[in-house]
Amino acid sequence: MTSDRRDTADRREKAGSRGTADLPVIVLVGHGMVGQRFLEALAERGLTATHRVVVLGEETRPAYDRVRLTSYFSGTTVDELALGEPDFAARHGIELCTGEAAEAVDRAARTVRTSAGRVIGYDVLVLATGSYPFVPPVPGRDAAGCFVYRTVDDLLAIEEYARGRAATGAVVGGGLLGLEAAGALKGLGLATHIVEFAPRLMPVQVDEGGGAALLRTVEDMGLAVRTGAGTREIVAGADGAVTGMRLTDGSELAVDMVVFSAGVRPRDQLARDCGLFVGERGGVGVDGQCRSVSDPRVFAIGECALAADGRVYGLVAPGYEMAVTAAATIAADEAAFTGADLSTKLKLLGVDVASFGDAHGATAGCLDVVYADARAGTYKKLVVGRDGVLLGGILVGDAEAYGTLRALTGTVPPFSPEQLVLPAGSAGGARLGPSALPDDAVVCSCHNVTKGTVRGAVTDHACGSVPEVKRCTRAGTGCGSCVKVLGQLVTAELAASGVEVDTGLCGCFAQTREELYEIVLALRITSYRDLLDRYGREGARGGDGCEVCKPTVASVIASLAPTIGAPGHILDGEQAALQDTNDHFLANLQKNGSYSVVPRIPGGEITPEKLIVIGEIARDFGLYTKITGGQRIDMFGARVEQLPLIWTRLVDAGFESGHAYGKSLRTVKSCVGQSWCRYGVRDSVRMAIDLELRYRGLRSPHKLKSAVSGCARECAEAQSKDFGVIATATGWNLYVGGNGGATPRHADLLAQDLSDAELVRLIDRFLMFYIRTADRLERTSVWLDRLPGGLDHVRDVVVHDSLGICAELESLMADHVRGYRDEWAATVDDPERLARFVSFVNAPDTPDPVVGFVPERDQIKPDLPLLAIGRRPAHDLEGSAPR
Repeated sequence: MTSDRRDTADRREKAGSRGTADLPVIVLVGHGMVGQRFLEALAERGLTATHRVVVLGEETRPAYDRVRLTSYFSGTTVDELALGEPDFAARHGIELCTGEAAEAVDRAARTVRTSAGRVIGYDVLVLATGSYPFVPPVPGRDAAGCFVYRTVDDLLAIEEYARGRAATGAVVGGGLLGLEAAGALKGLGLATHIVEFAPRLMPVQVDEGGGAALLRTVEDMGLAVRTGAGTREIVAGADGAVTGMRLTDGSELAVDMVVFSAGVRPRDQLARDCGLFVGERGGVGVDGQCRSVSDPRVFAIGECALAADGRVYGLVAPGYEMAVTAAATIAADEAAFTGADLSTKLKLLGVDVASFGDAHGATAGCLDVVYADARAGTYKKLVVGRDGVLLGGILVGDAEAYGTLRALTGTVPPFSPEQLVLPAGSAGGARLGPSALPDDAVVCSCHNVTKGTVRGAVTDHACGSVPEVKRCTRAGTGCGSCVKVLGQLVTAELAASGVEVDTGLCGCFAQTREELYEIVLALRITSYRDLLDRYGREGARGGDGCEVCKPTVASVIASLAPTIGAPGHILDGEQAALQDTNDHFLANLQKNGSYSVVPRIPGGEITPEKLIVIGEIARDFGLYTKITGGQRIDMFGARVEQLPLIWTRLVDAGFESGHAYGKSLRTVKSCVGQSWCRYGVRDSVRMAIDLELRYRGLRSPHKLKSAVSGCARECAEAQSKDFGVIATATGWNLYVGGNGGATPRHADLLAQDLSDAELVRLIDRFLMFYIRTADRLERTSVWLDRLPGGLDHVRDVVVHDSLGICAELESLMADHVRGYRDEWAATVDDPERLARFVSFVNAPDTPDPVVGFVPERDQIKPDLPLLAIGRRPAHDLEGSAPR
């Protein structure tokens, strides 16, 4: 018997040696995220031991994380979405009845009738029925191919229909769930439209400027957006399936699928039917203790409740707070819910979007401080009072400072709002850390945890890590947006308490990556085993290492190989066993176990003859081809045993590895420059080719991307790259630290009006200084923001040689350039290296039977149902809706 079960049994025995039939009964209707939090709050207060707790859940699955619902389409399984430990209910004696809905409540008799025909008496009834999707009352909304986006079953049905019957989809609604639904359709391979009645996307969370920034980013991803237009009619064909949409602006869309995500409404019909007070616009009316204003034995929490402040809250954080309040009230503890912070931080379609406080500036006399960068897709607005108090804000594209800014709302920040909206590391920009927060600042809004509580967990409860603080305070266990701030607070508090903070790379090495780099360079260590045995932690010496340090040290040795005399090929000797999956096979692993092949096309320039070679290889091996954003051609669907055969033909035609699989230089994009463009002032293509051939194969802490633009029109998007070059009338301007990925950052100007030789020399220094000092898996953008002094320090080091190391940095780069060898060519010429390219070591001639494909748009795509071994095909999952 577990300790929890033993405690539950002991408490029930102390309650009077009664069976569960004699205990007071709490019936919970609804087992979503808020319902699960309520159960946890009951257990925390010991109520599961002194009460019989019955849960009625309409869905066949226990509670799961609706916030992360869209992650299902990126590989998260249904089981991984589950909330709580699998044995939570059994451990606490909770009767969890899934697939059994509550159909009627008799308040006079205090009973609930279920869809299974059972009648269950209650002493306390808690409604956590959530909300239902609002579907506009338009003709055709019930046609085949129309869906809502709310539950796992909805997702399974969408996936099933998209696979067999749809090529183009539309989402009605451009709010939070609407954008997530659009991302899901795009991920399923559908051409996707978003139709939003309001004049901008996410009209509740962002203002006009934020909506414009979001719109540009979304459209750049290939989604079509219609704002200011509603849906007039869904058009169906003779078979009753969707064929199009008619909009209120008179336009029409040809679509095969429609997903309604136009908001939600409180699911309060059960309360209405039993005579409970319900608000005019829905929601069970409750008081400050979340108790129904009509019946003191009935509580309502989450999206189905009309709170005491007259609002229905659709976010999970207020729902959690209501769940805790209801549980505390049942336990006769002091608690109240009178309103909640509506701050939100989300990643929608890969774009960070956050709003907090008085985001729209409704406070009389308030002022807006705005920073906008249309090229980088960044928009920041802070709303401040005339007295300097931070009232709220909106962040689009760069929400790095959200956790700190939200916690400072209602105070005068230590920096001016003008400094706070500028990019970190830029001239005049300010880095605002959690140390600036007062102790009563809420750092985790999901569970209402303050900075003082986090500090107390460290000092009073001996928590020495973020996971320990999570367990102690629940901070960081909701949406997760506060985890970074938690880590900073824990580290700062440990240091302030005199506790030595372990900054080591992992459990095997007490040194940082930067320190290990210096050891390898200074002592010419060429073996991971040698490094571990000589400089690893005492308990790690003689061991096998871990999945953190092995690829990190492998990268360090590879980047220094020509200088320290290490083997030059990553598949030689010990190095081969240290590599990540992609490096291990010199190709990118795809979702069905096949690989993609990306040959290098320097600067994006390619001859017709080489284009024909790529086409012939793709045709002969049956590969899917795609033009990448880095001006290359990606070939998908190669089996592992086919890789050397493909490389041989590419190498024979003059191609080499594009290193798309490695933490190394990927591409140097270019526009056509002055050779063709009438605006070009320099030969950007030649410079891009020179730079790509110079830095090809350079192993680094993270991938490196670059671009060269031939004029200030910036067609190559150089200012969104790790290092970018823009031509001027008098030379080249060098920008560094940009990032156009999940966390966009505009690059900073390092130097300007450089000659060709000056440009290459500064890039050499910059890259080697980054490789020398960055942490593992740290992009140049994050590294630049983290470095003390930021851009100014980097400029001092690589331009003005303030540390006196520039000659060494240049020498290291020269060693790399001299030592470069193409990894594909070196592999196909070596029988020992070739031996690893098989699916089964004991049957090298047998291909993997799970790797299969189906046709799509005259090409192929992975046949996911073949992956039923270890992964779900949607149509086989229990509860999948037939269509």
